[in-house]
Amino acid sequence: MIKINLIREARAARAAGPAGPGIVSQVGAAGPANINNMLIVGLLIAGVVIGGGYWLLKKRALSNKEEQVAARREEAQKLEAIIKEVEDFQRRKENLTKRIELINNLKKNQKGPVRVMDRISQDLPDLVWIDKMALNGANIAVEGRGLNPNAVATFVENIKADPMFDEPEVSQITQEVVATAAKQQITVYKYQMNFNFLYTPPGATPATTPGATPAPGGTPGQ
Repeated sequence: MIKINLIREARAARAAGPAGPGIVSQVGAAGPANINNMLIVGLLIAGVVIGGGYWLLKKRALSNKEEQVAARREEAQKLEAIIKEVEDFQRRKENLTKRIELINNLKKNQKGPVRVMDRISQDLPDLVWIDKMALNGANIAVEGRGLNPNAVATFVENIKADPMFDEPEVSQITQEVVATAAKQQITVYKYQMNFNFLYTPPGATPATTPGATPAPGGTPGQ
């Protein structure tokens, strides 16, 4: 025979109270908290995504800037090399120009004395010779001797008539007794004379200058 203690079970049921309403209240209280947590997690995920995208954009922009800087640096290096070549060329050009000027000046300086000697030798008469001649720029100083004063006077007149020389200045003519190789004594006349050499006579052009020769093609040359 089975006995059931209904009194004890009834007491336990009353002590426990109604189960349904308690469970519903707990579920209802947990709902807003879950939604807040989900919103927070979503915001965090969105922030991470936005931050990551911003970081990627900045990284790409920085990479582009670095590429531009590298390209500019390479271009600057090429320009520096070109500038250096231009500077080297300019220095070589200046050195070449100076050498050409030096050569032209040397040619000009050589040409002047040669022309002076040629003209004076043409004007020098017999019985007159030159002991010393100095050329300072265009000024010519001549010292020499002649066997008679007439020969010296002829030399002075030849210089005066030469269109390549201006009016000569004769400082003095003195007599001097000298011994010859045959131990004979003769009287000579010493003279000193100064005059200027005219590279181009007054009123003359290079084509009409005495001693000038036409260059090929009809251009007059010295």
